[in-house]
Amino acid sequence: MSWRAGARLRIPEQSGEILASVGEHRILSTAQVRAIHYPDRSPRRTQQALAYLERAGFLAHVEMRRSPRRVWFLTDAGAEAVILAGEVKERPKVLTPDQAAGPLASHTLDVNEVGISFLQAARERDEEFGPLGWRHEVAHSLNRGRGRAGRRLIADSVFTYVRHEERDWIVEQRFLEVDRATLSLERLVAELARYGQLHRARVKGRQEPLWRYSYPVFPPVICALTGAPRATLARRRTMALTLLDRHPVVADNPNVAIYVCFLDELKERGPYAPIFRKPEASDQAVNWIGEGGQ
Repeated sequence: MSWRAGARLRIPEQSGEILASVGEHRILSTAQVRAIHYPDRSPRRTQQALAYLERAGFLAHVEMRRSPRRVWFLTDAGAEAVILAGEVKERPKVLTPDQAAGPLASHTLDVNEVGISFLQAARERDEEFGPLGWRHEVAHSLNRGRGRAGRRLIADSVFTYVRHEERDWIVEQRFLEVDRATLSLERLVAELARYGQLHRARVKGRQEPLWRYSYPVFPPVICALTGAPRATLARRRTMALTLLDRHPVVADNPNVAIYVCFLDELKERGPYAPIFRKPEASDQAVNWIGEGGQ
């Protein structure tokens, strides 16, 4: 069943796509909905679409004490509508107003800003990355234990982007971590180094790595820094890259690639600009695929 065919829901197709996006991405600001679904339309058009879905009982909003002032989230009826439309396989998580405006709201919105930056780049270059191209809080097993014995790495997001290079189409997957400068430097480095542990994790008694059950090749890691003045973030980036370059789990494993950028710079210049730094070459700026920028 598609949104176009779902006459009994009486939801225009593009409005249905908004519901799917909000459900997939937990919360979205008005500006983010516009960037995803109405990039060439006025802000008023986005506001009208959101007001329509709120009156229909599918969306709700909360007012934030900080920018962005208003964020949107699904109601139970909205989550049910998304499932009935067949846009997603699992019922989206429904938040309470307190959760939507809670302490993790800024982090969730920043993860979405990264996704939107790649979405805009794909539009400009006629590449493939849609409104549902990134998933939040993706869990990965570090062993096969159960209960307390089981260890997991939960990526802030995982995304899949299809880019073209000469005559070829290349599928790129990435782990994403957003750091809002709330963790200590040591904790940030430890969180990023855990991807080295994920790469090494094996099924007991076998050589097959656990990550191979989810990915054909091990995705590089993108870490976007935000939440502090640029000078503070620059210092944090330099120290984190230095420590990662000396970390045995990362430094001794060339198959684990980590790219660090500033979120504001990613939003301003896009992922194909040379705005990323890597631990093994922290003085060289590259784009998200490791080239000098385009």
